[in-house]
Amino acid sequence: MRIRTCLTSCSLTLIACSLTFTAAPARAQSFPDKPIRWIVPYPAGGGSDFLARTIGQSLSEDIKQSVVIDNKPGGNTAIAASDTARAAPDGYTVLSADNGTMVFNSALYKKLSYDPVRDLAPVTLLGRFPMILVVNPASDIKNLKDFVEHVKSSNGSINYGSAGAGSPHHLAMELFKTEAGLKMTHVPYRGAAPSLTDLAGGQVQAMMVDLAAGAGFLKGGKIRPLAVASARRLPQLPDVPTFAESGYPNVEAAALVGMVAPAKTPTDILASLNKSVVAALNKPATHKKLVEFGIEPVGDTPEQYSKLLEDERTRWHKLIKDLNITLD
Repeated sequence: MRIRTCLTSCSLTLIACSLTFTAAPARAQSFPDKPIRWIVPYPAGGGSDFLARTIGQSLSEDIKQSVVIDNKPGGNTAIAASDTARAAPDGYTVLSADNGTMVFNSALYKKLSYDPVRDLAPVTLLGRFPMILVVNPASDIKNLKDFVEHVKSSNGSINYGSAGAGSPHHLAMELFKTEAGLKMTHVPYRGAAPSLTDLAGGQVQAMMVDLAAGAGFLKGGKIRPLAVASARRLPQLPDVPTFAESGYPNVEAAALVGMVAPAKTPTDILASLNKSVVAALNKPATHKKLVEFGIEPVGDTPEQYSKLLEDERTRWHKLIKDLNITLD
């Protein structure tokens, strides 16, 4: 009797294990079977919105499901991040998360409505928006050396604009200021567009801007590029040197926009999302469209994106703390 009971118990255990191992592949194979909600923490029309809508359209065609873009701006991306963190961890809610969401906010705010490490799971880095130092073309500043000399001789009277306090544009300039030993006054705006308008009009003297936001101003000659904060020159601006070429090798900065999901999303669903999104991003037509807009498409693994975020937190949290930058 004891032998029979033991055999029955072992059989049930084997069946349970078998069901556990087969459930994950079956779940991943059926995903997705309904529309995906893709939250963007900025208003429609900006670079992050363009990135999500471009990839989302390609993704929708591949998975035969709707990809609904939900713009939820506010709180330096915290409103959208909190909404995502509270969503069901089933792969049907994802978020476009940038440096602010995943790196800066946890150092800039003493109290934050979400935890980027505990509450959000990386899916893939979608793209980079490299930063470019630009000035008003009416100035006598022709290159980075001229700019540094001009700022140092101005005794702190130079103002620089940004897309907002705590934005990648703001912190990229703070990084450069630290590396070059410069004193400038930060003038934050609500977005890159009004900052660019005031730069072109002479109300501020400089700013860091990404190519996607500044392309129209650059093409129209309304702003002058001095250096790009990337490892290589940008193909769209082949004559503009990198900061490294100009003597500042540590000045590399970009808005990094990736996809994240609620933290408890099963790993097989995250893997399925990653595979589908990266495939959609790498379609030649989609890739070309993003590059033409000024975005460097990436598409990596969850592990690679997670490691990048860890490295970025180490680098930027130190700068933020050293400069005592806070937003609350």
